[in-house]
Amino acid sequence: MQRRDLLRAGLVATTGFGLAEVAAGPAAAAEPRRTPLRVHTVLYDGVEEQDFAGPIAVFGVNADHIEQTFVTADGPRTVTTAIGMEIVVRDSWDPRSADVLMVPGGGLGEGSATYREISRGVLPKALAAARRPGLIMASVCAGTLLLSAARITAGRSCTTHHAAKQELKKQGGKVVDGRVVDAGDLVTCGGVTSGLDLALWLTERFHGPQAALFAEKVIEYERRGTVWRRPS
Repeated sequence: MQRRDLLRAGLVATTGFGLAEVAAGPAAAAEPRRTPLRVHTVLYDGVEEQDFAGPIAVFGVNADHIEQTFVTADGPRTVTTAIGMEIVVRDSWDPRSADVLMVPGGGLGEGSATYREISRGVLPKALAAARRPGLIMASVCAGTLLLSAARITAGRSCTTHHAAKQELKKQGGKVVDGRVVDAGDLVTCGGVTSGLDLALWLTERFHGPQAALFAEKVIEYERRGTVWRRPS
């Protein structure tokens, strides 16, 4: 039994908070989904592990409602992360089959993976081409700078790691201090652990507060900070 399933079973047994309540989540959401939320997490060499590991752990708790896929702008290949972990990406780049395109960061400053990808140009170009109605662009930490390089954040409310906010602002982003900033089809967050909060917010946004609360209980994490939402 996988750890996620073991924890889910334990919560059902000890708290009575189980799948029946999670199933009730979508009915409580403002725009309930009847199909799984398809999340494509974008990887590249030098990507920071926590930036993507946190969100995929959150989404994995509600795997019945959320489908996850690793992709790269270069197609199927093996990606080497910041600490040397090798991840085999088997799926093709296909943003038309995604509901959320999640872009983690790769550090900051000259020589960082984030800046290498910006300089290389392949990923920003692919992100720019991926934009379409119905697709949410999401980013964690310095991943927002990759969206900025694709001109996706220009004139939009967004955020990133505190050390990169001035740079993001100079590039045309309307920087907001919320830990998670939801501007509709653009959802960004601050540094590193903020990715947990972003994933929990997206879980709540699409599948209701019970699903998000259940994920919090399973991963033993309580959300921090403020979710800034675009005024309706």
